[in-house]
Amino acid sequence: MKTLKYFLIGVLLLSFSRPKAQVSVNVNIGNPPAWGPAGYTDARYYYLPDLETYYDVAGSNYIYLSNGKWIRTRSLPAAYRNYDLYDEYKVVLVDYRGNRPYADFKTHKVKYAKGYKGKPQKTIGQKPGRAKHGPHHDHEKGPDKAKGHGKH
Repeated sequence: MKTLKYFLIGVLLLSFSRPKAQVSVNVNIGNPPAWGPAGYTDARYYYLPDLETYYDVAGSNYIYLSNGKWIRTRSLPAAYRNYDLYDEYKVVLVDYRGNRPYADFKTHKVKYAKGYKGKPQKTIGQKPGRAKHGPHHDHEKGPDKAKGHGKH
């Protein structure tokens, strides 16, 4: 009888602790770069086809193959340092949750070959040097405004 009593107490305790285990968890994977594609807040990795490089949002670093080894660094390799990432197409790896996105590199390299362009993308931020346009400027159109002579 004591065993049954302890069993029931254990079941009762588990039933009370179970709702606590179902609390939703918000995973903060890091801040995506301004050149990252908009609309993918949960994605951890981007594959950059023209560079054959991955970007890890959580680690804020690039992952690329160098002399047969995968390297993680905060900046692109020297050959790509001046590459415009705002114009580069980014393949968002939405289904990958591990730490080695390059495990599927052979597939990515073929499926998303250099020059690959999928659906049109908008970046999260604006490319540096571009004029800022927004809905608050739309009502100000006119000959003086177009030339920059109007007040803003």
